[in-house]
Amino acid sequence: MRDTFLFDLDRTVLPMEIDEFMKLYFYYIGNHFKEIIEPNELVKNILESTEKMVRINNGQKNEEIFMEHFDSLLDGNVEEYKPMFYEFYNSTFDKVKASTHKSKYMRKSIDILKEKGYRIVLATNPLFPMVANHHRIRWAGFEPSEFEYISSFEDNSYCKPHLEYYNEVLGYINKTAEECYMVGNDVFDDLSSKKLGIKTYLITNHLLNKHNQEIDTDYEGTYYDFYKFVQKLDEIK
Repeated sequence: MRDTFLFDLDRTVLPMEIDEFMKLYFYYIGNHFKEIIEPNELVKNILESTEKMVRINNGQKNEEIFMEHFDSLLDGNVEEYKPMFYEFYNSTFDKVKASTHKSKYMRKSIDILKEKGYRIVLATNPLFPMVANHHRIRWAGFEPSEFEYISSFEDNSYCKPHLEYYNEVLGYINKTAEECYMVGNDVFDDLSSKKLGIKTYLITNHLLNKHNQEIDTDYEGTYYDFYKFVQKLDEIK
Protein backbone atom coordinates (compact mmCIF):
# COMPACT_ATOMS: atom_id res chain seq x y z
CA MET A 1 0.00 0.00 0.00
CA ARG A 2 1.23 3.51 -0.79
CA ASP A 3 1.51 5.07 2.64
CA THR A 4 4.40 7.54 2.20
CA PHE A 5 4.64 10.94 0.51
CA LEU A 6 7.97 12.34 -0.64
CA PHE A 7 7.81 16.12 -1.08
CA ASP A 8 10.11 18.44 -2.95
CA LEU A 9 10.78 21.68 -1.06
CA ASP A 10 11.53 24.69 -3.29
CA ARG A 11 8.49 25.72 -5.37
CA THR A 12 6.50 22.76 -3.99
CA VAL A 13 6.20 22.89 -0.21
CA LEU A 14 7.76 26.37 -0.36
CA PRO A 15 6.33 28.57 -3.16
CA MET A 16 8.91 31.05 -4.43
CA GLU A 17 9.93 33.25 -7.30
CA ILE A 18 13.10 31.42 -8.25
CA ASP A 19 14.77 34.33 -10.07
CA GLU A 20 14.20 36.59 -7.08
CA PHE A 21 15.38 33.85 -4.71
CA MET A 22 18.65 33.41 -6.63
CA LYS A 23 19.15 37.16 -6.92
CA LEU A 24 18.78 37.70 -3.17
CA TYR A 25 20.71 34.57 -2.25
CA PHE A 26 23.75 35.48 -4.31
CA TYR A 27 23.61 39.13 -3.26
CA TYR A 28 23.65 38.31 0.44
CA ILE A 29 26.16 35.47 0.29
CA GLY A 30 28.45 37.58 -1.89
CA ASN A 31 28.26 40.39 0.63
CA HIS A 32 28.95 37.95 3.48
CA PHE A 33 32.23 36.78 1.90
CA LYS A 34 33.31 40.06 0.30
CA GLU A 35 36.29 40.57 2.62
CA ILE A 36 38.00 37.42 1.33
CA ILE A 37 36.65 36.96 -2.21
CA GLU A 38 35.09 39.14 -4.90
CA PRO A 39 31.31 38.44 -4.99
CA ASN A 40 31.09 37.58 -8.70
CA GLU A 41 33.98 35.13 -8.35
CA LEU A 42 32.29 33.53 -5.35
CA VAL A 43 29.03 33.09 -7.27
CA LYS A 44 30.88 31.54 -10.23
CA ASN A 45 32.68 29.13 -7.90
CA ILE A 46 29.47 28.14 -6.10
CA LEU A 47 27.63 27.48 -9.36
CA GLU A 48 30.49 25.47 -10.84
CA SER A 49 30.91 23.40 -7.66
CA THR A 50 27.17 22.77 -7.45
CA GLU A 51 27.11 21.59 -11.06
CA LYS A 52 29.98 19.22 -10.27
CA MET A 53 28.11 17.91 -7.23
CA VAL A 54 24.97 17.19 -9.27
CA ARG A 55 26.87 15.51 -12.07
CA ILE A 56 29.20 13.24 -10.05
CA ASN A 57 27.43 10.04 -9.08
CA ASN A 58 30.08 7.93 -7.34
CA GLY A 59 28.67 7.55 -3.83
CA GLN A 60 30.79 10.31 -2.30
CA LYS A 61 28.92 12.69 0.02
CA ASN A 62 27.60 15.79 -1.74
CA GLU A 63 29.31 18.09 0.74
CA GLU A 64 32.68 16.44 0.07
CA ILE A 65 32.27 16.77 -3.71
CA PHE A 66 31.26 20.41 -3.43
CA MET A 67 34.05 21.40 -1.04
CA GLU A 68 36.76 19.54 -2.95
CA HIS A 69 35.86 21.29 -6.19
CA PHE A 70 35.28 24.64 -4.48
CA ASP A 71 38.74 24.32 -2.91
CA SER A 72 40.31 23.67 -6.32
CA LEU A 73 38.99 27.03 -7.55
CA LEU A 74 40.35 29.08 -4.64
CA ASP A 75 43.64 30.87 -4.13
CA GLY A 76 43.22 30.38 -0.38
CA ASN A 77 42.21 27.47 1.84
CA VAL A 78 38.65 26.11 1.83
CA GLU A 79 38.86 25.61 5.61
CA GLU A 80 38.59 29.39 5.95
CA TYR A 81 35.32 29.32 4.01
CA LYS A 82 33.53 26.41 5.68
CA PRO A 83 32.59 28.13 8.98
CA MET A 84 31.63 31.26 7.06
CA PHE A 85 29.07 29.31 5.01
CA TYR A 86 27.38 28.13 8.21
CA GLU A 87 27.60 31.62 9.74
CA PHE A 88 25.78 32.90 6.65
CA TYR A 89 23.00 30.30 6.87
CA ASN A 90 22.54 31.05 10.57
CA SER A 91 22.25 34.80 10.04
CA THR A 92 21.84 36.68 6.76
CA PHE A 93 20.25 33.82 4.80
CA ASP A 94 16.94 34.56 6.51
CA LYS A 95 16.66 37.76 4.43
CA VAL A 96 16.16 35.60 1.32
CA LYS A 97 12.76 34.65 2.77
CA ALA A 98 11.38 37.79 1.05
CA SER A 99 11.38 35.86 -2.27
CA THR A 100 9.09 33.15 -0.87
CA HIS A 101 5.58 32.76 0.47
CA LYS A 102 3.35 30.12 2.03
CA SER A 103 0.74 27.86 0.46
CA LYS A 104 -2.29 27.39 2.69
CA TYR A 105 -3.33 24.40 0.59
CA MET A 106 0.03 22.68 1.02
CA ARG A 107 -0.25 23.27 4.77
CA LYS A 108 -3.77 21.81 4.81
CA SER A 109 -2.79 18.91 2.55
CA ILE A 110 0.09 17.76 4.74
CA ASP A 111 -2.08 18.09 7.84
CA ILE A 112 -4.72 15.86 6.22
CA LEU A 113 -2.11 13.29 5.18
CA LYS A 114 -0.71 13.12 8.70
CA GLU A 115 -4.20 12.76 10.17
CA LYS A 116 -4.85 9.88 7.76
CA GLY A 117 -1.69 8.11 8.86
CA TYR A 118 0.64 8.76 5.92
CA ARG A 119 4.38 9.09 6.43
CA ILE A 120 5.74 12.49 5.34
CA VAL A 121 9.27 12.88 3.93
CA LEU A 122 11.06 15.93 2.54
CA ALA A 123 12.92 14.78 -0.59
CA THR A 124 14.52 18.11 -1.42
CA ASN A 125 17.40 18.09 -3.89
CA PRO A 126 20.33 17.92 -1.42
CA LEU A 127 22.23 20.97 -2.64
CA PHE A 128 21.98 22.89 0.66
CA PRO A 129 23.17 22.08 4.18
CA MET A 130 20.56 20.96 6.69
CA VAL A 131 20.54 24.33 8.45
CA ALA A 132 19.43 26.02 5.20
CA ASN A 133 16.78 23.34 4.70
CA HIS A 134 15.41 24.00 8.18
CA HIS A 135 15.14 27.73 7.47
CA ARG A 136 13.26 27.13 4.22
CA ILE A 137 10.94 24.63 5.87
CA ARG A 138 10.03 27.25 8.46
CA TRP A 139 9.54 29.89 5.76
CA ALA A 140 6.91 27.55 4.31
CA GLY A 141 5.07 27.44 7.64
CA PHE A 142 6.27 24.04 8.85
CA GLU A 143 8.66 22.70 11.46
CA PRO A 144 11.47 20.32 10.48
CA SER A 145 10.15 17.83 13.05
CA GLU A 146 7.00 17.39 10.92
CA PHE A 147 9.03 15.47 8.36
CA GLU A 148 10.21 11.97 9.12
CA TYR A 149 13.30 12.42 6.97
CA ILE A 150 14.95 15.41 5.23
CA SER A 151 17.62 14.92 2.58
CA SER A 152 20.61 17.26 2.77
CA PHE A 153 24.01 18.31 1.47
CA GLU A 154 25.76 16.59 4.39
CA ASP A 155 23.91 13.27 4.47
CA ASN A 156 23.22 12.39 0.84
CA SER A 157 25.57 11.11 -1.84
CA TYR A 158 23.43 11.74 -4.92
CA CYS A 159 21.26 14.49 -6.41
CA LYS A 160 18.12 14.62 -8.51
CA PRO A 161 17.36 13.48 -11.17
CA HIS A 162 19.63 10.46 -10.57
CA LEU A 163 17.67 7.37 -9.62
CA GLU A 164 20.40 6.65 -7.07
CA TYR A 165 19.12 9.67 -5.13
CA TYR A 166 15.62 8.22 -4.87
CA ASN A 167 16.96 4.77 -4.00
CA GLU A 168 19.09 6.39 -1.30
CA VAL A 169 16.05 8.13 0.19
CA LEU A 170 14.00 4.91 0.04
CA GLY A 171 16.81 3.15 1.88
CA TYR A 172 16.91 5.78 4.62
CA ILE A 173 13.16 5.51 5.24
CA ASN A 174 13.01 1.74 4.69
CA LYS A 175 10.29 1.90 2.01
CA THR A 176 9.90 0.51 -1.49
CA ALA A 177 9.06 2.62 -4.54
CA GLU A 178 5.66 0.93 -4.71
CA GLU A 179 4.84 2.33 -1.27
CA CYS A 180 5.52 5.98 -2.16
CA TYR A 181 4.26 9.08 -3.94
CA MET A 182 6.60 11.87 -5.09
CA VAL A 183 5.19 15.41 -5.15
CA GLY A 184 7.17 18.07 -6.98
CA ASN A 185 7.14 20.84 -9.57
CA ASP A 186 10.18 19.89 -11.66
CA VAL A 187 9.54 17.65 -14.67
CA PHE A 188 13.21 16.65 -15.03
CA ASP A 189 14.21 16.28 -11.37
CA ASP A 190 11.04 15.02 -9.69
CA LEU A 191 9.30 12.93 -12.31
CA SER A 192 12.40 10.79 -12.88
CA SER A 193 11.31 8.94 -9.71
CA LYS A 194 8.47 7.40 -11.74
CA LYS A 195 10.99 5.10 -13.42
CA LEU A 196 11.39 3.27 -10.11
CA GLY A 197 7.67 2.71 -9.61
CA ILE A 198 6.98 5.74 -7.41
CA LYS A 199 3.68 7.43 -8.28
CA THR A 200 4.21 11.09 -9.11
CA TYR A 201 2.13 14.22 -8.57
CA LEU A 202 3.30 17.26 -10.57
CA ILE A 203 2.47 20.60 -8.93
CA THR A 204 1.77 23.07 -11.73
CA ASN A 205 1.79 26.41 -9.85
CA HIS A 206 5.56 26.73 -10.29
CA LEU A 207 6.03 24.17 -13.03
CA LEU A 208 9.61 23.81 -14.26
CA ASN A 209 10.36 21.93 -17.49
CA LYS A 210 13.86 23.10 -18.33
CA HIS A 211 14.37 20.56 -21.12
CA ASN A 212 10.87 20.93 -22.62
CA GLN A 213 10.42 17.20 -22.30
CA GLU A 214 7.17 15.31 -22.62
CA ILE A 215 5.40 15.24 -19.26
CA ASP A 216 4.88 11.73 -17.93
CA THR A 217 3.21 11.83 -14.52
CA ASP A 218 0.49 9.92 -12.72
CA TYR A 219 -1.24 13.06 -11.45
CA GLU A 220 -0.88 16.79 -11.90
CA GLY A 221 -2.59 19.93 -10.71
CA THR A 222 -2.39 23.10 -8.67
CA TYR A 223 -1.97 23.31 -4.91
CA TYR A 224 -5.74 23.35 -4.62
CA ASP A 225 -6.06 20.29 -6.86
CA PHE A 226 -3.56 18.45 -4.68
CA TYR A 227 -5.56 19.42 -1.59
CA LYS A 228 -8.69 17.88 -3.16
CA PHE A 229 -6.64 14.80 -4.13
CA VAL A 230 -5.47 14.09 -0.59
CA GLN A 231 -8.97 14.59 0.77
CA LYS A 232 -10.10 11.60 -1.29
CA LEU A 233 -7.31 9.26 -0.20
CA ASP A 234 -8.10 6.37 2.10
CA GLU A 235 -6.84 6.39 5.65
CA ILE A 236 -3.90 4.13 6.48
CA LYS A 237 -5.06 1.33 8.73
